[in-house]
Amino acid sequence: MPLFGHKSYRTLTELVVGCQQGQPRAQRAFYERYQARMLGVCVRYARTVAEAEDIFQEAFVKVFAHIDELVKPESADSWVKAVVVRTAINYYHRVTRPQENLTSYEALSESPSSDDHLRLLAGYDQEAILGLLARLPDAYRLVVNLYLIEGYTHAEIALLTNVPEATARSRFSRARQLLLTLINQHGLQHEFLG
Repeated sequence: MPLFGHKSYRTLTELVVGCQQGQPRAQRAFYERYQARMLGVCVRYARTVAEAEDIFQEAFVKVFAHIDELVKPESADSWVKAVVVRTAINYYHRVTRPQENLTSYEALSESPSSDDHLRLLAGYDQEAILGLLARLPDAYRLVVNLYLIEGYTHAEIALLTNVPEATARSRFSRARQLLLTLINQHGLQHEFLG
């Protein structure tokens, strides 16, 4: 046995069980496993890196508080991501939504929707697109993340954000138009958007 009882976790199941048993080393390894990836998810929903770090920290408090409820340890990856996304949505409702100001974007004309929205982001530098997404109003950024990146339907987005489905669709349409405008303003070109 190594000095100080260091234990290696070979599988995700072993790691989750260690966390469920309250093992500090398992908790640290679990946290480190998800830190970079889930912080990246938080950055997409937040206005600033500090805000993203707050969301991430709050999400992991929830993860560790409820890890005993995780029945299938092998599904921890999707469970953690769901907790992080829901925490970001709750953060939006609690902190950002009261400050929401969409009036300057209401005049945007709606563009025809495409069934292939993922192509909207394909072919661009990921950092450039993330920077432009961060410039969207909070309600628009939330819908774009949920729809384009996380794969939620408009009906699911409406339930998660407590708005009518038509509002979720409208926000996505306006966000898409605003994103296209920002892409054009920054000189980014793409054959699909042409």
